[in-house]
Amino acid sequence: MPATSSPAPRPFRFGVQARQATTAAEWRDLARRCEDRGYAVLTMPDHFDDSLAPMPALSVAAAVTEDLRVGALVFDNDYKHPVVLAKELATLDLLSDGRLEIGIGAGWMATDYEQSGIPYDAPGVRVDRFEEGLTIIRRAMSGERFDHDGTHYRITGYTGSPVPVQRPCPPILIGGGGKRVLGIAARQADIVGINATMHAGRVGPEAFATMTAEAVDDKVAVARAAAGGRADEIEWNIRAFIVNLTDDRAGTCSAIAAMIGAEASMVEQTPFALVGSPASIVEDLLARRERWGFSYVIVGAEDVDGLAPVVAELAGK
Repeated sequence: MPATSSPAPRPFRFGVQARQATTAAEWRDLARRCEDRGYAVLTMPDHFDDSLAPMPALSVAAAVTEDLRVGALVFDNDYKHPVVLAKELATLDLLSDGRLEIGIGAGWMATDYEQSGIPYDAPGVRVDRFEEGLTIIRRAMSGERFDHDGTHYRITGYTGSPVPVQRPCPPILIGGGGKRVLGIAARQADIVGINATMHAGRVGPEAFATMTAEAVDDKVAVARAAAGGRADEIEWNIRAFIVNLTDDRAGTCSAIAAMIGAEASMVEQTPFALVGSPASIVEDLLARRERWGFSYVIVGAEDVDGLAPVVAELAGK
């Protein structure tokens, strides 16, 4: 029998997760700098803290750029009815000439729910509602009249309008840290993000313990098993929360580890961190794509300029 070969690795692309600006000019400048430095996507969180509201901010970012894609990392299904969110998303895709990516999740940050008074239901209920909401969003994007009679939503005779430029639906990104959401992502998303496990509703020791290289091995294995034959069609995503360009990799990793209560080796090996010289980070990203499939890497707004040499070296390759 002829030898079989693995699919060619998906080319790298890079995104920026931004949350704040003090003026309109500052926000416009950030979007343009992302595009100028080779980043493919600008994403935003969806929380009730001091971050900007994602939908208007993403609209402005799209309006002042030519090719930069935009999306949330991620919209919380509980904060807007899926018919409302679908209409806003389709409008943004239309007005950006098809540059939207739909990041969506079940919600996790307890303080958002506590401060807003939105019920913070058990994880299983929130995930059920998210999965049902995702079905509605997809159907609304079709532009065809539909009904939906579910556990959490009832839709009667609705026709989504406008329809998005990207047909039948803009790419969907779902990030997960637990087995069930990873399974949903693997079966339904175009882009699967590997996350820490956020059952505690906050970022703390419980989350850090699920960000080790070994934990990521397990999460990717769960997702790939659930994806089955479509695993190689998925774009695999990671958000690097720690980015530090330095010639003292060992010392910097030790200092970061002391701050978060982890071992230095954990910081060196986790794909949630990029620490070292540009050349060493390039090597790490190539190795991580080989090990886990991560080709879509998102960093923070504060990293746009510092990581630019790495983006220039790897984007599209």
